[in-house]
Amino acid sequence: MSGAVFFIFGATGDLAKRKLFPAFYSLYREGKLGENFAVVGLARRPRTIEQFQADVKQSIDEFARYKIDDEAKWTSFSKHFEYMSLDINDMEGFKKLKSLTVGLEEKFQTGGNRLFYLALSPELFGNVSLNLREGGLVETEGWHRLVIEKPFGYDLESAEKLNGQLREVFEEKDIYRIDHYLGKEMVQNIEFVRFANAFFEPLWNNKYIANIQITLSETVGVEERGGYYDHSGALRDMGQNHMLQMLMMMAMEPPSRMHSEDIRDEKVKVLRSLRLFETAEEVRENVVRGQYKDGTSANGKPMPAYREEDSVNPESATETYFAAKVFVDNFRWAGVPFYIRTGKRLPVKTTEVVVEFKNIPSNVYLAKKHDLQPNLLVFRVNPMEGIYLKMNVKKPGSEGVIIPIAMDFCQSCQVGINTPEAYERLLHDAARGDSTYFTRWDEVSLAWEYVDRIAKAWSERKDDLKFYPAGSWGPKEAQELLARDGFQWWPVNGQKEGEVEWVVTV
Repeated sequence: MSGAVFFIFGATGDLAKRKLFPAFYSLYREGKLGENFAVVGLARRPRTIEQFQADVKQSIDEFARYKIDDEAKWTSFSKHFEYMSLDINDMEGFKKLKSLTVGLEEKFQTGGNRLFYLALSPELFGNVSLNLREGGLVETEGWHRLVIEKPFGYDLESAEKLNGQLREVFEEKDIYRIDHYLGKEMVQNIEFVRFANAFFEPLWNNKYIANIQITLSETVGVEERGGYYDHSGALRDMGQNHMLQMLMMMAMEPPSRMHSEDIRDEKVKVLRSLRLFETAEEVRENVVRGQYKDGTSANGKPMPAYREEDSVNPESATETYFAAKVFVDNFRWAGVPFYIRTGKRLPVKTTEVVVEFKNIPSNVYLAKKHDLQPNLLVFRVNPMEGIYLKMNVKKPGSEGVIIPIAMDFCQSCQVGINTPEAYERLLHDAARGDSTYFTRWDEVSLAWEYVDRIAKAWSERKDDLKFYPAGSWGPKEAQELLARDGFQWWPVNGQKEGEVEWVVTV
């Protein structure tokens, strides 16, 4: 990886503390960062360089994969970190930042490469970008890149406005929009399982797959994010980005080359093939929105209703859960429903993708006498990483009794805590100029176009908000969404209690 100066706007915030500083340290420990780099922390809060370096050390001690076990290594690492108090509306501050940057580039021989990471509220992105230009910080001998966090706009209109502001300063190829789910190991593994195995890709179509289910469930409520969440909701917070990104990974065609633009081209084709909801009634038939009321957690702890959370409107109609039946209208997927669901205050924290294959015809051979379970392929994304394959076999010693078994590859069991964290991988990719797992503008705009139709229908009807007890799996209407098609949501980890008799670990 080439040298660079990394600018972290929002360096005293939670994202920098929990994700970015630990990611830098892991990259350094693994030799991916080298010595030709500098990190400049930027925030309004006054801090000395020593205080900032102490903050970074505390962050690493608390959240990093690697612990600080060698003071000499830590000293060598920490000397690359600088801090500057900056008001993002003060042009003089940006000119001082340029002067600091030139000195760091000479000291660490970074080649004039600059990466600006905006860990800020999206409404600040435009001003910061313009001030970077006016302050001369994008005038450099090397490359300059901008990394920004979601949410990228509130709807298509606001996203277009924001993108226009960024494009006044940066070219599209230099804008890296992070969706951290694309940095997760098992999300990236989807394309390798599909395209590197001859016995999967021929089956990856509407002839053999009955449905695909994507679940992203959280046990937490809105916590201290009540003010933000009440203006966003599950659809915008999770649906427009994480859920649709995983759907694209499952449905995309094989790219012609393993180049970032070719891969992203295929993902965009999926979004263009999504069946749009033309009427509010279509939304009502295919999308369920819910909000948690008071309930109890798995350990019996009482949990408040969403409307009782801090900074939430007591009469709020914001959804904390949504489930949808989505169709990709192309030759590969025509007729195959993709079911997606996400929500807060659900029983288990997990992210899983379940591929349910079509069953054996019910009137032939073994299916005549046995209630055969469908074959499942499950990608476990979070918190445990792995792949799970469920199939039917004869029970040993029986007279033709058929039982389901699981072949389970537990990546977390083998790699453990040293699995690279998403932000670590994405920071490394951005510094290398690999945009494969970042979202391109046409992805963002098409996703908003799809989601905006749902949001518009919801705004016109307030009476279709369903309530579910905190600690449950959501509104009953979400179960009915699948039951109408003869399917069911597969429980977390792809099995019911006692359903699979053997688990074969591979």
